[in-house]
Amino acid sequence: MEIQITKENGVMTIGFNREEKKNAFTAAMYQTMADALKQADIDSEVRVILFVGKPQIFTAGNDLEDFLKNPPSGKEAPVFQFLWQISHCSKPLIAAVAGAAVGVGTTMLMHCEMVYAADNAKFSMPFTQLGLCPEAASSLLLPNIVGYQRAAEKLLLGEAFGVDEAHDMGLVNKILPADELLAYAQKQAAKLAALPAASVRLTKQLMKKNRVAAVESQMALEIQHFAAMLTAPEAKEAFTAFFEKRKPDFSKFG
Repeated sequence: MEIQITKENGVMTIGFNREEKKNAFTAAMYQTMADALKQADIDSEVRVILFVGKPQIFTAGNDLEDFLKNPPSGKEAPVFQFLWQISHCSKPLIAAVAGAAVGVGTTMLMHCEMVYAADNAKFSMPFTQLGLCPEAASSLLLPNIVGYQRAAEKLLLGEAFGVDEAHDMGLVNKILPADELLAYAQKQAAKLAALPAASVRLTKQLMKKNRVAAVESQMALEIQHFAAMLTAPEAKEAFTAFFEKRKPDFSKFG
């Protein structure tokens, strides 16, 4: 299974298990995760949700080949179902990030309550490099988390940044040695699972209450632009260059 879902002692673990493809997400993987989050939200046995990748890779983001075969055209697309579920989940979300977290691998972290990262973690949101725009309400959430100028640098240039900078910006709670990451994240999840579930859910709800409508509105706007930009000449040049293993040339586009 490319997405491994386990449930133990109140913790649902959603594991990315496609290491040979750098855990790149396909539409089917997004659908599996969206369905798991939806079920977890109504399952009283699930108190915490933990996202984990592999020791050398969290996720390379979208599988571009699958992405172009199954382009998201509206809010019912699996990728947007996943983003809706992760942004509306009432249970606390924890991520254990090792290796690269590309695109949605970084933006999904902005919806998590706790993010723990290995010392080999690396983050990037290369949307502009692909002729696209941000998703997951990251154009709203990232400036709120790290400040406008830092967010602008990361979203406009799309360049990768390391775990120390991510921690300094407030995107990551704690940096750990790679071989200690999973155990630590599991320990934190167990702590949450042992607390009164209603108190934990209400505390999360109260913290996020003032931004729910703004996140929904921003995400809808991003989806509208993202879908349109997928078929624009700039994106076609970016994707063609990617598959041809060359540098894209955007100089002919105004």
